[in-house]
Amino acid sequence: MTDKRSKNEFLKEASHYLRGTIADGLAHVETGAIAEEDTQLLKFHGSYMQDNRDVRGERTKKKLEKAFSFMIRLRIPGGLVTASQWRQLDDVATTYANGSLRITTRATFQFHEVIKSNLKRTMQAINAAEFDTRAACGDVNRGVMAAANPHLSPVHRTAYELARRASDHFIPRSGAYHEIWLAGEQVKDVSRPAKEDEEPIYGRFYLPRKFKIVFAVPPVNDVDVLAHDLGFIAVVENGELVGWNVTVGGGMGMTHGETRTFPRTGDLMGFCTTDEVIEVAEAVLTLQRDWGNRENRARARLKYTIEDRGLAPFRAEVERRLGRPLAEARPFHFTSMGDQVGWRQGADKKWHLTLFIENGRVKDMPGRALRTALREIADAGGVDFVLTGNQNVIIANVAARQKAKIEAVLKAHGVELTATSGLRRNSIACVALPTCGLALAESERFLPELITALEGSLDKAGLRDDDIVIRMTGCPNGCGRPYLAEIGLVGRGPGLYNLYLGAAHDGTRMNKLYAQDVGKSRIVELVEPLLIRYAKEREQGERFGDFVIRAGVVKPTLGGNTFHDDVTLV
Repeated sequence: MTDKRSKNEFLKEASHYLRGTIADGLAHVETGAIAEEDTQLLKFHGSYMQDNRDVRGERTKKKLEKAFSFMIRLRIPGGLVTASQWRQLDDVATTYANGSLRITTRATFQFHEVIKSNLKRTMQAINAAEFDTRAACGDVNRGVMAAANPHLSPVHRTAYELARRASDHFIPRSGAYHEIWLAGEQVKDVSRPAKEDEEPIYGRFYLPRKFKIVFAVPPVNDVDVLAHDLGFIAVVENGELVGWNVTVGGGMGMTHGETRTFPRTGDLMGFCTTDEVIEVAEAVLTLQRDWGNRENRARARLKYTIEDRGLAPFRAEVERRLGRPLAEARPFHFTSMGDQVGWRQGADKKWHLTLFIENGRVKDMPGRALRTALREIADAGGVDFVLTGNQNVIIANVAARQKAKIEAVLKAHGVELTATSGLRRNSIACVALPTCGLALAESERFLPELITALEGSLDKAGLRDDDIVIRMTGCPNGCGRPYLAEIGLVGRGPGLYNLYLGAAHDGTRMNKLYAQDVGKSRIVELVEPLLIRYAKEREQGERFGDFVIRAGVVKPTLGGNTFHDDVTLV
């Protein structure tokens, strides 16, 4: 019988538990690249090989090798970074990367433009900060997100602790990471030990595709819980955390023109107690390991397993593996998906300042030395930093006496405490060009300019301060979760985007395709009259995404494979 598994499945099987020939490739100084097969294995170690596409044509003309470099993504479960760790990572950005720290939409850091000869030194510097990059990418459970700021309340603290436990529990046990990057040294690791060369959870083939876990604490859905393979939603009754609703089958990726691929919101599968969370997570993950599609990587995520098999059979098998039934899901309610920018006091009376970081890029610019300001605050110590899934940073655990000093540092470096508009405050963009090899259009470099243009429309409508969620990605893979934005923009080609409208402001409903292949001026031309109508016709408390549905601009998308249905383009 012909083995129909995809190429990546054979690669993983033959990799000797993720070793491949990575170590040998790092020693070859005649090229800035590594072997093609090793680029796939490198993802499991938290890194992607990329090249600067801005100079690709020029280098080709000169018959030079592409300007290869590497993106390195950290594993930071729950997004918590101490002041000391911030200082060390800031040094990494200066010494080995492009002088910036990039906060991702999964609440971790990425370093960009690390050259091959510095890869090992960068990994070791990250290890010295008591972080690692294991399983930040690849066909495994990736970095685990939790509701922003574990210092905010006891429930937030529990979500954070569960995120750390889940991340440690599902880390690959192969010794490849330590052998290749740390010369056999062990990072600080509380995860259970493994037998040599064995993967007790993943096996030789690992997962069919990536797997993502998040923990949400209502009423704020700042992790976009329904966008992920597995979600846990805190259920609080009479002020006490009683357990977690379990969601399965979310995912944002798709392929243009391929209707068998689609973004999908997760299904509510049941309820479990805090003590059961890791056990339930392992049952879901291993079931996807066993049931997931290993022939077609485009259909290999958990969302397609559930779409093809059905939620009821999937739940029944999870319960069989648990040896008991899940309880039925309990009521919950979300009100928003963004971060509350500004100062906020926690249950322990400490203060927490959420700073808007446009597109998550921590760098200095003329008149706004953000990176220098945050480094100065880190140098002073006495605080923590929390990265959020909305690409922002929280200066957390601040004593009342420190507030004025922190504000003074920020002001001295031109860092404002809020964004210029509600639209900008609720914006997300992926990196896209010039480094992402999948990008079809700009994202991080273009969205700020587009928002500036749309702020003129907001001013005409009197909506500058209103919270409206806008997200942009350079390709349809959905890293910035654009399909859950009230205004979503997805790259189709240079300067062209698909425009999506009508998602719920709380992240519980996807948007719908409204216009295809539109450029900047056309985007403004299409959106401005809708904003003006919204300002004039909205009902009390009505959000923009709900309005465009009530007004008949787009039809609602309820979840599952309805994303491509009944599309009427303008």
